[in-house]
Amino acid sequence: MLTLSAGQVESLWDEVLPVEVRALPEDLARLDRVLCDPALLGPVERAWECSARGRGRPSIAIATFVRLMVIKQRTGWGYETLVREVSDSLHLRRFCLIAIDRRVPDESTVRKLARRLGAEVVEEITRVVIAKAQRETRFRARAARVDSTVVEADVRYPSDAVLALQGARVLARVGGKVAGMIKGQAVRVRDRSRSLGRTVRRLSKTLARRTGQAKTQVMALNERAGQLIARSAGEAQRLAAQARASARGRGARVKLRAAAKLDQLAGRCRRVAEQIDRRARGLKITDRLVSIADPDARPIRKGKLGKPTEFGYVAQICEVTENTRRGARGLILPAGHAPGNPAENRLLPQTAAELDRAGITLREIVGDGGFLPGPTKDAFPDLADEQIQLSGRHEPGRRRTRKRRARYRTGIEGRISHLKRRYGLRRTRLKGHHGMKTWTGWAILAYDLDTLAIRAH
Repeated sequence: MLTLSAGQVESLWDEVLPVEVRALPEDLARLDRVLCDPALLGPVERAWECSARGRGRPSIAIATFVRLMVIKQRTGWGYETLVREVSDSLHLRRFCLIAIDRRVPDESTVRKLARRLGAEVVEEITRVVIAKAQRETRFRARAARVDSTVVEADVRYPSDAVLALQGARVLARVGGKVAGMIKGQAVRVRDRSRSLGRTVRRLSKTLARRTGQAKTQVMALNERAGQLIARSAGEAQRLAAQARASARGRGARVKLRAAAKLDQLAGRCRRVAEQIDRRARGLKITDRLVSIADPDARPIRKGKLGKPTEFGYVAQICEVTENTRRGARGLILPAGHAPGNPAENRLLPQTAAELDRAGITLREIVGDGGFLPGPTKDAFPDLADEQIQLSGRHEPGRRRTRKRRARYRTGIEGRISHLKRRYGLRRTRLKGHHGMKTWTGWAILAYDLDTLAIRAH
């Protein structure tokens, strides 16, 4: 059951508190005035219509949930830390509309609600914030700067042997749970993590020698890891088939769900074994798996010296501003996404669609050398060639205009860095492509809310 407003925040206990404690800090006070608009909760209400709105237990107040998520993105806290810090802070309690004598929602409630609402609702709230800025603060976007960045997945640096070790552990754990649901003798998924752990440690010692003989030993150890994980995957698939065959009567759905999960994990471990085999034979690996828990994450090369290869997802960030002067701060549109490692121009139609949806007519748009002139012009047919500048590819106009646009384009690098350092865009803590979209959406929404609060001040 949907609950939008948070109800009464003031209580009798607040009367004994000093005025300094009851007053919010300046930044939270500005945000509070922006978030008081009930129109910001409209997308949540419309999305709830598609689910069981009139049934089930009442949800926590959505106004409180949105404020909790904004605090989370601004501070970088995890869910447990967020709940603990809000519980201990009178200012954060007042900002999140939680009375001093009320309990802060449990961390699992906030986490599950974030997944349930998903990325589409967060992006719609961001569009409402942009419309509010246009309507109430006379924000008129005249220029835009676009660039793509990598949002890292929550994974360690992957190697085939380490993936095999992680797969063996999860197959043994899930396989034990599935075997407990089956009456009688069940297929056993052996825990080969100890043997694989020894293989990984031997690999580390062998790589440290950096000799030609060491390379041969490394390949042999990798093949050994591939053989072990292939055996575990085969046992897991047989156990999943046995669980499906025994799914009769009471508890059948639980068995089928557990068998499907085990089969899915076994399929990922099979892919790891195939990757090791193809590498041993010198064949190209086209669709490399880099994480057992997050199979959608991809290896992405951006040419950075410190991180030549990153593992995660690509998001296209577009900031619209009123001018191209130094220090220009604007609003960020909902990011463009696509599975895999898409090129710059592949995501550009999504950015153009967001500009049209917001009713923004640009005078200038700038991008880096990753954009191609032809597809960029196709995405923005209403703009003349002189209004588009792509660094190193298409730079029309006078020298002074080119320098001004180049300086303006460089600002998107700083804006993306700001989003990563201040709003958690560096690494998504949610799994999968949809989880990354949700995480990115909250980071952009928190930034836009801060920007609107500064403009409305």
